Amino acid sequence: MKTSIRSLALAVACLAAAGVNAAPQCSGEAVARAKKLLTFHFGEDDRIRISPDVKELPPIRNPANKKQQFKVLEVWGSIYKGQYRMRLIYYVSGNDCTLMGQEILEYADL
Repeated sequence: MKTSIRSLALAVACLAAAGVNAAPQCSGEAVARAKKLLTFHFGEDDRIRISPDVKELPPIRNPANKKQQFKVLEVWGSIYKGQYRMRLIYYVSGNDCTLMGQEILEYADL
């Protein structure tokens, strides 16, 4: 009995850890779009770097349809010494990620 409880506890812990480390849906798309967004704003530059880490933020409601929500993904990037926070907003339908909006903000202390 004790062995099966320990096995069950270990299995639950492994599943929880796997869920925590799983990348959010649309994260690959968000990283690719973040690079395009920085390139759009600053032009081609071989110093552009995009972090592969994607953070899912609380969803926002679709202003045109309050029953729908958009997924918000945060990605960080840099060019030389400049740091940029980008938030990409997606409508998710099944496995499809439709970009609905994006914002970029320089991380700077003025």
